[in-house]
Amino acid sequence: MNTKLHAVTDAEGRPLSFFMTAGQVSDYTGAAALLDDLPKAQWILGDRGYDADW
Repeated sequence: MNTKLHAVTDAEGRPLSFFMTAGQVSDYTGAAALLDDLPKAQWILGDRGYDADW
């Protein structure tokens, strides 16, 4: 069993809000939960990481 931590941060990388989901849940669930917490911004940076055992 695993989990995913979705986060919104400010421009300095300081956390503003978090949302945790089960590892098998789609990333869209976490993103949708945090949309209302996004501050007004001129630009946005998103990242998604994957594990590779090779």
